[in-house]
Amino acid sequence: MASLSLTQIRSKNSMADFARPRPRTTWARPNRVGLKVFASSEARAEPDLSVTVNGLRMPNPFVIGSGPPGTNYTVMKRAFDEGWGAVIAKTVSLDAAKVINVTPRYARLRAGANGSTKGQIIGWENIELISDRPLETMLKEFKKLKEEYPDRILIASIMEEYDKAAWEELIDRVEQTGIDAIEINFSCPHGMPERKMGAAVGQDCALLEEVSGWINAKATVPVWAKMTPNITDITQPARVALTSGCEGISAINTIMSVMGINLDNLRPEPCVEGYSTPGGYSSKAVHPIALAKVMNIAKMMKSEFGDKDLSLSGIGGVETGGDAAEFILLGANTVQVCTGVMMHGYGLVKKLSDELKDFMKAHNFSSIEDFRGVSLQYFTTHTDLVQRQQEAIQQRKAIRKGLKSDKDWTGDGFVKESESMVSN
Repeated sequence: MASLSLTQIRSKNSMADFARPRPRTTWARPNRVGLKVFASSEARAEPDLSVTVNGLRMPNPFVIGSGPPGTNYTVMKRAFDEGWGAVIAKTVSLDAAKVINVTPRYARLRAGANGSTKGQIIGWENIELISDRPLETMLKEFKKLKEEYPDRILIASIMEEYDKAAWEELIDRVEQTGIDAIEINFSCPHGMPERKMGAAVGQDCALLEEVSGWINAKATVPVWAKMTPNITDITQPARVALTSGCEGISAINTIMSVMGINLDNLRPEPCVEGYSTPGGYSSKAVHPIALAKVMNIAKMMKSEFGDKDLSLSGIGGVETGGDAAEFILLGANTVQVCTGVMMHGYGLVKKLSDELKDFMKAHNFSSIEDFRGVSLQYFTTHTDLVQRQQEAIQQRKAIRKGLKSDKDWTGDGFVKESESMVSN
């Protein structure tokens, strides 16, 4: 889901961009990372939540994840007004006429007995497709948002069929609106796999490499690849995306699921005219799974890509500042929230920011970079855990036994040395 380097970009934005040398990988990357800095000169007593990701400056690491919270101008404007660090719009494609959503399209899982309406919501399933609004309408709204909020980060989420020309046209059209970056939806678990869209690409590394090559040869702004968790080893497609020229990884998208069966009428949920289809699972219950996937990606990025200007955006069950801190401790630069906004509203960002600051104060961290990736070092193999425990046991036994030889007695520590060999 890295230090910065400067290179000249081609930008449609009105804000000045700075030059920075781009890292090179197996694929030749186009020059497209620009530094947009809107820094305050005031000294801050509070922890600094601002982050700079692929040259894009955000007031905090909290990003609206692609989905209903970024579905039109009105809600994206609300997100900026409430203080979100960035907004990723709902995924768009060239032909919205092919996108037909159904209602109801959500189902919730609550802690407690099946069907209980009192338990806490811990899971959320959706069978929602990408944006069903005309592309022209969405593009006009992107442009309007960038005109009204030139110093805020707007990211377009895009998805197309297996067609190079279609991808190139879509990229060109969204970039003309002045958006700051692009997130590629390689991960939607349901909808149109027969058209090689979404997870159908993210689960096929050969296809992913080819499509990423098309995208990165065309794009002039940073590109994030959004990964599906519905795969055995998520580091494989993440590695392919980065090697093919993407600047960032977003992880995870939703987990393929069947929310449950109504035990009164024996029908699956969400129920549409008595029927349903597997959908994407999100919310609090997926958080531990998302942490594991992000940890694996972060370790791979650190060991194989080092200090290159790459980023990781963590997604999955974020409802508190502590949830966000966990992703950052595992190496995430930013943290995306989608279902959490649907449950708690856009004002959630204030709670997230306050709680993250409280965490930082408790550990004397002054910036996000102070603790980003700190916990990665504590993950190892089971074999290593066994060895570490055996060594610790032997050390404790040695301490309990006390001195091994008369020559080890010292004058200064004589009393403690005596006590170390007492049995009661």
